Amino acid sequence: MDSFHDVRFPLAVSFGATGGPERRNEIVQLVSGREKRNARQADARRYYDAGTGLRSLDDVHEVLAFFEARRGSLHGFRFRDPFDMKSCKPSQAPSFQDEVIGVADGVNVRFPLIKTYGDGADAVIRRIARPLADTVSVGVDGVERLPGSDFTVDPQTGEIVFAAGSAPAGGAVVTAGYEFDMPVRFDCERLSVSLAAFKAGQIPAIPLVEIF
Repeated sequence: MDSFHDVRFPLAVSFGATGGPERRNEIVQLVSGREKRNARQADARRYYDAGTGLRSLDDVHEVLAFFEARRGSLHGFRFRDPFDMKSCKPSQAPSFQDEVIGVADGVNVRFPLIKTYGDGADAVIRRIARPLADTVSVGVDGVERLPGSDFTVDPQTGEIVFAAGSAPAGGAVVTAGYEFDMPVRFDCERLSVSLAAFKAGQIPAIPLVEIF
């Protein structure tokens, strides 16, 4: 991300947005009738339409101001995915035992936050770069560590950084729980809003796309 503003898209609008992950695969039908399928990209990319989250003209005003401050699609920003924003299920509270984020070697003090989808060999591991630092909890071999004194969260990378002298012993399992935002940008160069259309219930499109 070359240019990122560490600010969050209006939260009330986010929770009414639609969207989710997209995967791009190439499917070729062979002469035999069988299919050959190839993944065109290694990871899913998430797309959203925040227009469905607008509930008032004040919402429109807030989004327009946010769009201008980001210079349209020029700068990335934080977005709260209404469907996937925790290390656990949406109905649960994050726990330091939610995700295994690494096995210590006794030297390394930095561990990236990850989220795992699925099980076993088919599992997909997603890097979490924009956690909410004050929600992050960390454990080592089932024992919770203290934020601030034992570890901090690097705001630029989202990594867990253990304090000097607090590096986990070799072979120890490091776990974490957290809430997180998505890094996105506007996927358009202009916003088109009609006052008459809005009063009639027509919601303008506000496309957003995940950035890496």
